[in-house]
Amino acid sequence: MKSLVTGGAGFIGSHIVEKLLSLGHEVIVIDNEYSDNEQFQWNERAQNYKYDICDYACTRSLYDGIDYVFHCAAEAKIGSSIENPVNAMNINAVGTCTVLQCAREAGVKKVMYSSTASAYGNNDFPNVETQPDDCLNPYSVSKVAGEKLCKMYTNLYELPTIIFRYFNVYGERAPKTGQYAPVIGIFLRQYAAEQALTIVGDGKQRRDFVYVGDVANANIMAATLDLNLEHYGQVYNVGTGKNYSVNELAAMVSKNTINISPRPGEVRISLANISKIKNVFGWEPKTSIQEWIIQNKK
Repeated sequence: MKSLVTGGAGFIGSHIVEKLLSLGHEVIVIDNEYSDNEQFQWNERAQNYKYDICDYACTRSLYDGIDYVFHCAAEAKIGSSIENPVNAMNINAVGTCTVLQCAREAGVKKVMYSSTASAYGNNDFPNVETQPDDCLNPYSVSKVAGEKLCKMYTNLYELPTIIFRYFNVYGERAPKTGQYAPVIGIFLRQYAAEQALTIVGDGKQRRDFVYVGDVANANIMAATLDLNLEHYGQVYNVGTGKNYSVNELAAMVSKNTINISPRPGEVRISLANISKIKNVFGWEPKTSIQEWIIQNKK
């Protein structure tokens, strides 16, 4: 098997690359190191290209002979998208269209698209895939635009796509710096430096935290399972079905906390209904956040 991972030197993408290599796949990575708060993880066993996913001329030939595409590359920060919505739309919408077109022309078997639970906005929870979109910021708008493109490429061009809406992903290699880095990474960095944990707002906002290894497994299952045609071009939640407040999360790490100003454009509560992905893929989260934090505080 031969797979291509966009954003494969980033947090989630690098875990997918690692898993694919362990399964014996030949792996191509496209990543332009766009993010300014990640330590990029280029796997020396993969074929690595520092290219922009939007650059059709530069990337098109890399898709030839590829079986599976895992599209993780994105402008993934809400704050940056609010500051520069045009850039977010270019990367997340135009970039996704470019990836899909390259995959279509190359005859790729499947495309797995990494999207976001922020598409649900202020919908009632738990969030289920049948809810309407409620995008509160340019990031979620741009990612949902990518979802619509995936559905269209499946329906119009018969390119099999799978759309994953990730909830709050944590784990090894997560960014630990920057205002919009995942909160668990920030807390562990602050704990290691013997600093107070910075809680945004009142800390009562609740999030569904899912382990990056479980996210990678969902991607691999989507690629390798023999699915019925009606399961393509569909959205699948990737979460745990449990949520914790930021205050509860902080308490797992340290009692030394301070509160900082709330941020615009963020939901108050997220919680995944994961019945669909369980039924279709047989996927379930395996990792406990409490146990992971205990292991990684050492």
